Amino acid sequence: MLKRFVITTAAVFVFTSAALATQCPSIIGDIDAALETAQLSEADAARVNELRTRGEELHQAGNHDESIAVLTEAQEILGIDE
Repeated sequence: MLKRFVITTAAVFVFTSAALATQCPSIIGDIDAALETAQLSEADAARVNELRTRGEELHQAGNHDESIAVLTEAQEILGIDE
């Protein structure tokens, strides 16, 4: 019984991680598209670019939960609805 639980938990983790891994590039693309037409203050534009870069770095390092959190903050500044 415990073995089945551990295997099921591991499988859920693997599939969840894969889903998050594919979500990051999509969010980055949304941010890039919004930046082309966004009318932001210099400070907000700098912050969005900083968050976008950090989110991409976290994604590449495999930290997808953190990446999504950082990228979501950039989306909020841009006014992008998730």
